[in-house]
Amino acid sequence: MTKFRLAHLGLVMAAIGFTAAAPLAGFSSVAYAAETVRAEIGKPLQEAQKLAAAGKNKEALAKLKETDSVGGKSANETYLIERTRASAAAAAGDNDAAAKAFESVINSGKLSAAEQPKFTQALAGIYYRAKDYPKAITWIQRALKDNPNDTQMHDLLIQTYYISGKYAEAAKELSSAKGASEQNLQMLANIQLKQNDKAGYVQTLEKLAGSYPKTSYWADLLNRVSGKPGFSPTLSLDVLRLRLVNGLLSKPSEYMEMAQLSLQAGNPAEAIKIIDQGYKKGILGTGADAPRHQRLKDLAAKTQTEFDAKAATEEAEAVKAKDADALANLGYGLVSAGKADKGLALMDQAVKLGTGRNPEAIKLHYGIAQSIAGKKAPALATLKTVKGTDGTADLARYWTLNINHPM
Repeated sequence: MTKFRLAHLGLVMAAIGFTAAAPLAGFSSVAYAAETVRAEIGKPLQEAQKLAAAGKNKEALAKLKETDSVGGKSANETYLIERTRASAAAAAGDNDAAAKAFESVINSGKLSAAEQPKFTQALAGIYYRAKDYPKAITWIQRALKDNPNDTQMHDLLIQTYYISGKYAEAAKELSSAKGASEQNLQMLANIQLKQNDKAGYVQTLEKLAGSYPKTSYWADLLNRVSGKPGFSPTLSLDVLRLRLVNGLLSKPSEYMEMAQLSLQAGNPAEAIKIIDQGYKKGILGTGADAPRHQRLKDLAAKTQTEFDAKAATEEAEAVKAKDADALANLGYGLVSAGKADKGLALMDQAVKLGTGRNPEAIKLHYGIAQSIAGKKAPALATLKTVKGTDGTADLARYWTLNINHPM
C-alpha cells in the first residue's frame, strides 16, 4: 500500500498575495485631518504606525491601547485604530488580537472593493494559523462566495477540512475539482484509505499514475489489480508487461518468470528482449544462478528459430481453422519479432472472429501490439473497446494511461 507523504498543508499569507502586515496606505497626518480624527486618538495612532513601520509591532500594540480608553469614537476612528491594530498584531503573531481587528475592519464597510477580498483571505489565514478551523472555514467560504474561482482559497478550504478531520467534506471538494494537483489527489487518496473506499482509492490512484506517473503509483495500482477478486491468472504476463515498461522489475526471478511466461505464450521474441534487458541491467548473468540465466537465454533463441521455421505453416492452419487464439498468439509473436504489419493483420482477424477463449484478452493484446508497433491512435482506439470483469478492462485502461503518460 502506498503511503503518501503530503507537503505542509498550510498556505502562507504570501501565497494569497497578503503579507503578515495589512496595507498601511492613507495613514498620513493629512488623512487624519481630512477624516477629523481627534488629537487624543490621532497622536497615539500615528506613533503606533511609526513603531509598526520600524518593526516594533508589540510596542505599536501597546501604544494603541491608549486609544482604547477614549470614549465616543466615531466609526472612522474605530476603523483607523483597528486597521492599524490588525497590521501590527498580524506581524507580531498575536492571532487573537489580529483576528478581532480584521473582523472589525472587514465589517466596517470602509474597505475598498479591491481591499475587501485581501482582508477576508488574510483573516481566513489567521484563523487557520491559530488552528481555529471552524472560523477559518467560515471565512474561507465567505471569500469563495465573493470569488468562486479563487483556487488558492479553494485549496485552503480543502486543506482545512482535511486537517480538522472533516474528511467527507474534503473528499467532496477534491472530487469535484478540475485538474487536481498531485498534492490534492494524494490527499484524496489518503482520505479514501481512511474511509476504506477501495474503489474510490483505485480511481484516484489511476489519476495519479496517469497525470503524475511514478513507480510508487504504478506499483500500488498493479498490485491491486492482481489481487482484485475475479482477476484471471492468465493475465499475469500482461501485468508483468506493465511492470516492465514502468521500471518495476528489479529481481532476477521476476525477469526469469516473465521470460518463461512469454515462451509459454508462444512469444520467444518477447522473451529474448526481456532476457537481454536483464543482462544489460546486470540483473541476469551474474551470481550463482548465472548458468540458469544462460540456459533460459539459449532456450529462447532456439525457440525463436523454431518459431520462424514453422510460422508460415501455423499461419495457414490457423487461418483455415479460423482459430482466433492461434491467430492472436502468432500475430503477437510476429509483432514482437519486428514483423508488425504481418502480425497485426493476423491479430485483426482474430479480433473480428471473436471466437477465442477470451475475446476481450485478444483485443487487449491487439491494442498492446499496436502500441509496440508505434501505432498509438489505433492502439488507444482498440484498448477503449476492451471490456470484461476478469481484469482485462482494468489492464486496457492502464495501458491507455501508460501510452498517454509513459514513465
